[in-house]
Formats: sequence, C-alpha cells, structure tokens
Amino acid sequence: MNRLPIWKMQGSGNDFILIDHRRPVIPDNDRVALVQKLCAPKFGVGADGLILIEPSPRVDFRWRFYNADGSEAEMCGNGGRCAARFAFLQGIAPQDLAFETLAGIIHAEVRGRRVKLELSPPHSLQLHMQIPVGEELWQGHFINTGVPHVVIPVEQLATVPVAEIGRAIRFHPLFQPAGTNVNFISRLGPQEIAIRTYERGVEAETLACGTGSVAAALISALLQDLPAPVTVRPRSGEMLQVYFQRQQDDFGSVFLEGEAAVVFQGEVWLDELR
Repeated sequence: MNRLPIWKMQGSGNDFILIDHRRPVIPDNDRVALVQKLCAPKFGVGADGLILIEPSPRVDFRWRFYNADGSEAEMCGNGGRCAARFAFLQGIAPQDLAFETLAGIIHAEVRGRRVKLELSPPHSLQLHMQIPVGEELWQGHFINTGVPHVVIPVEQLATVPVAEIGRAIRFHPLFQPAGTNVNFISRLGPQEIAIRTYERGVEAETLACGTGSVAAALISALLQDLPAPVTVRPRSGEMLQVYFQRQQDDFGSVFLEGEAAVVFQGEVWLDELR
C-alpha cells in the first residue's frame, strides 16, 4: 500500500484527517507512527487528529479517534461533527445517524454544513478546585464531557499564557494518570462566552475544542446561571452553540452544533512521509 485515500475536514478551526476504514488499510502496529506522521505540520498533512471510520454491528458506524501525538481519545466534539458529515457524504450513514465511540453511542443530525451532535452525559463534576502552579494558585472547575476538562474563568482572556499554564495543569498530579484538557473562559454576554483551550494529545493551544466548548458552557451555566443555548466563541471565531437541559448540578440532552467543512480529499504518498 503506497497511496492512502484521505479527506481533510475542519470544524471551527479544529482540523482532522478522515479515512474510510471499513476495509482496514492501516495495520494496528503501524497506527501510532502513521498518525504522528500524517498529523505533523510541514512534513505531513497537518491536523489536530485523525479519525478512522469502521463498521459497527450496533449503529451506523464506529470511529477510532487519535490525537496528533498518536494517543487514542474517547471523544472529540468537533471531530465527531466532521465524522458525521463525512459518513453522510460518503453514503455510510443517513442524515440522522448514530456512531460508536469509547465514550458511548453518539447521535448526530447533518443539515448541509451544519451538524448537531448529542454528547454522552457529562460526569465527574468538581467545582472550585485549587490548582497550584509554581507560586500561583488557579481556581478551576472539572467536568468530563466525553474527555476530561478543567475550566478556568479569567478576566483578561487575551493575555492568559495558555501554553504555559495550560501545559502545567494538563500534566498536574491532580489529574493523573489521564491528564486533562484546560480551558480559559470569559463571559461576553447574557448567553455568550469566549474560550481558549490547551488540548491534551495535541499538546498546544488549538483554534477550537468541541468538548471543551461544551464543558465551558456547562460550567458557566452552573457558576453564572447562563441559560441554554450558550454561544461559544473559540479562538478561530467560528461560533459554536451548546444546548442542554439542567436540573441543579445535573445536565441532560447535551448538544454541540456548528459547521463541519470539507477542505479537500486526495491521496497521501506513504512512501514519501518522514
């Protein structure tokens, strides 16, 4: 196998490589190294993650999601929206579909470029955590929206050292062994927040994070009583909508909605990768 058919897609600036893997083409023992090569900027395609679409005996398809560093993640909100549209465009699934993830069965609705994704119920909520970083003490709020997230409200979002503080909290002993994603947020309006995210597995700030946007909206609802739907403005500027039903500290019917765009489709020359 010297040529690998791929699609490149993005959701709110989160970019992904998608591969129809219903007939396996990537051996398990080559997977981590190939993900790293394909996701690498400059030398590879460049992406925040890679998604394999595989058969499922239960629903329309199963996905395997890999971060850019080759680690496998349970869930990714923006990646999930891209996977849903990819599956619809490829004739793998209808407009209203369901797919299998390590975080459970995920439902989605594809309406043109807009995709609305229902996430698994959030869990492991911990409010008002004191997180020491060097000589500073950061107050954060933890919730798992398919993957773990810390949400930290700040006054001046533009000047937060996201890479430095995000990395320190991502690997903090409080969140080991799995680690955590780290989101810094500020309120923009009655139902709108801005967010910047340090993503686990990418190990850098990304232009957007779907599950992070959901985590930020839910924490904002708890701390500041924001009603649904909450509009989330990521660093890319492409808005996301988060819907939910709240009963005190519990949430149900959690949805993430936004655009999922096709960038290109083509073939990777595997023998040329470094």
